[in-house]
Amino acid sequence: MAVATRYVYDFDEPSGGGRELLGGKGVGLAEMTALGVPVPAGFTITTDACRAYAASGRELPDGLHEEIEEHVAALQERTGKRFGDPNDPLLVSVRSGAAISMPGMMDTILNLGLSDEAVEGLARTCDNPRFSYDSYRRLIQMYGEVVDGIDGHRFEHALSDLKAGRGVSHDTGLDADDLAELIQTYKRIYREGTGREFAQDAREQLARAVRAVFDSWETPRAKVYRRAHDIPDDLGTAVNVVQMVFGNKGDDSGTGVCFTRDPGTGERGLYGEFLANAQGEDVVAGIRTPEPLARMQERLPQAFEQLLETMERLERHYRDMQDIEFTVEDEQLYLLQTRSAKRTAAAALRCAADMVDEGLISREEAVARIDPAQLDQLLHPMLDPDAEYEVAAKGLNASPGAARGKIAFDADSAADRAAAGEKVILVRWETTPDDIHGMIAAEGILTVHGGMTSHAAVVARGMGKPCVAGCEGVSLDVSARRALIGDHALGEDDVITIDGGTGSVIVGHVNLVPPQINEDFETVLGWADELRRLKVRANADTPEDAAKAREFGAQGIGLCRTEHMFFGDERLPIVQQMIIAENERGRREALEQLLPMQQSDFEGIFEAMAGLPVTIRLLDPPLHEFLPSLEEATDERMRQRIRALQEANPMLGTRGCRLGLQWPEVYEMQVRAIVRAARAVQERTGEAPLVEIMHPLVGFAEELRRLRELTVRTAAEEAEEVEYLCGTMIELPRACIRADEIAEHADFFSFGTNDLTQTALGFSRDDAEGKFLTWYLEDGVLERNPFETLDQSGVGDLMKIAVERGRSVKDELKLGICGEHGGEPKSVAFCHELGLEYVSCSPYRVPLARLAAAQAALKEAGAAQYVAAGG
Repeated sequence: MAVATRYVYDFDEPSGGGRELLGGKGVGLAEMTALGVPVPAGFTITTDACRAYAASGRELPDGLHEEIEEHVAALQERTGKRFGDPNDPLLVSVRSGAAISMPGMMDTILNLGLSDEAVEGLARTCDNPRFSYDSYRRLIQMYGEVVDGIDGHRFEHALSDLKAGRGVSHDTGLDADDLAELIQTYKRIYREGTGREFAQDAREQLARAVRAVFDSWETPRAKVYRRAHDIPDDLGTAVNVVQMVFGNKGDDSGTGVCFTRDPGTGERGLYGEFLANAQGEDVVAGIRTPEPLARMQERLPQAFEQLLETMERLERHYRDMQDIEFTVEDEQLYLLQTRSAKRTAAAALRCAADMVDEGLISREEAVARIDPAQLDQLLHPMLDPDAEYEVAAKGLNASPGAARGKIAFDADSAADRAAAGEKVILVRWETTPDDIHGMIAAEGILTVHGGMTSHAAVVARGMGKPCVAGCEGVSLDVSARRALIGDHALGEDDVITIDGGTGSVIVGHVNLVPPQINEDFETVLGWADELRRLKVRANADTPEDAAKAREFGAQGIGLCRTEHMFFGDERLPIVQQMIIAENERGRREALEQLLPMQQSDFEGIFEAMAGLPVTIRLLDPPLHEFLPSLEEATDERMRQRIRALQEANPMLGTRGCRLGLQWPEVYEMQVRAIVRAARAVQERTGEAPLVEIMHPLVGFAEELRRLRELTVRTAAEEAEEVEYLCGTMIELPRACIRADEIAEHADFFSFGTNDLTQTALGFSRDDAEGKFLTWYLEDGVLERNPFETLDQSGVGDLMKIAVERGRSVKDELKLGICGEHGGEPKSVAFCHELGLEYVSCSPYRVPLARLAAAQAALKEAGAAQYVAAGG
């Protein structure tokens, strides 16, 4: 007989499962209970139940209702209160809790179990009508929003109107009679929004709340967040049913959020926020601007000391920075959640380095727990220290980095304008989880309300977006699309600059500069370099890019695109002269003028990368890219040439090696410039550059055989003593399949995965992104954008074939990748598994690739049991 699946566990019951079963919040509550930390009693409904609910078409699985009833009964026994009792009711919260933290993306409901009768019973029992009514009005609002989908602004506007009518700034200024009146207003809003009265039965409230939390896993905002953070869609969420403890009982109560270290910098110290006489959602949702945690010491000294002791204990237990939610009820501390804290990249590095020094973790753990993608934050621009500007308003420095852009007043317009190429700053009263798509699209975020642990702050830090929160010097008229920042009246076409490191808001355009790499960055990346096998190069086309790449730790240049050197006021006319020349002689005359310019470019790059390899790709794009459009051309010869060069599909036409074979004098000039530059640099510095000459778009062995012959002949004419390698870029499916034949004539292969993805998938990147590919991702046809994360089962299989067949001919064949996939962590891990020698990416992604390569090596060695906690 089959054993029925168990779906519910008390916090003090062994479950045999970790966060995958209980969710992050549930496993934290269970572990804290086991540690003896003060935690309210309760139980967890597992992720198995959520997945079963989704699989059955939103039907609760068999037996779940009975299990919930059993655990409610046990909770009643433990607390001495009855759920639904009209005189002294047991109240609970229902909280989501996925295996991977998704701050603010799913739903929470507090004070379940209150009704018109129970609210009066609670008031009598506690001798505190104001607290009782405050709890009930919060339940009606949360339940209405989460369970029935009523617009939360309707409730907020009613609260604002009441406060204005009573002449108070905060909801704590409303007395019991005011809140009793507000309850009637909220019930009317609920009735208008649903067509029925607010539920009076506690068990009905609980059943519908559990369903609502399960449903919140499938909300658009949760899907957008999962896609942005690469979280699988099939994990599901657990539901935690927790005995209510009340921070809104009066001045001896309160609620807060704290971190065991500063999530912005990683420094040790007191970091967090506290609100007296409030419930937790007031802090997290940014409804009221809280006070610094230190103020809690003055108000509630005993609970404060207990909190400090518990924070230290939890960090040492988990060996990681913790994000803790707590409530104080009548001076008694309760912890509601602990989890690994979301943090900036700077904080992740500082925390990792310090914890190694403190003996909490090993270097391997430190490297394994940094999210490589997060390092982009450290490479964000900052305000130019020499710039002159006037700060129009100041808020909280919620997430570091500087950003500028035009004002977007809502998430939809931010996403639409960013998709059209416009840089925007999302400006809101406060953000909600439904704003996630606009937050992802915006350069930075500015909110009027909310604190350092508000939704905007937490989500922005996790994304690496600059954020200024709680900026009360800003007022908004969203319907009119107008903002008043300081004394400046602004609209959607106006540019603002924000500095998330200082909380400054500036009207107008301020120059930004790249950030400086700090000691923690160098320390952790140094440990990563000791662990990784893959070398990391950079794609760089100028001496400046090469120098920047070297500064970030690049071990050479994996792709130098020579076509970028042909643009510019001085050069482009010569290139056009070469293209419209009527014969070879005319082309060679133009190329002679270009040769010293190309040589100078290569000398600068060789000097910047002295002692490191430099892979130079010969001319790749079709020639029409160097000519004006037919409409813009004024010369008849030019127009004739433009018409002659027109192709239906130029990216699969006369470009790359096909161009070099038809017009060999172009590649000859480039090879001469490379060899002359190498010889000149060697003579000047005494160090020979490590030169690799790469022929693009080879699909047939005969193409490379002829081009290698051209390369060898031309180089020998210039300087016998200059050493170099000659290879090809693998970017066509045929090249992968016939790699053994092509390898006969190659010293190296470099996978050009941008074009290999286009040719393997039959996708034109320009036509796919923003069009059908966007729909594919939203509708689940594809899990990831194949131009961002390598398509391992398709493009990756072609690469495997190329590696196996190429090395079957030449064991020593050098293999690398130079598409932008070379800087994406999952793709870097795949390249490690494939046995490539190096990855190459843009200079600013080099640190990311260094870390990802180390994590790939740790995983292979079986040492990757530590997740990236800062992600």
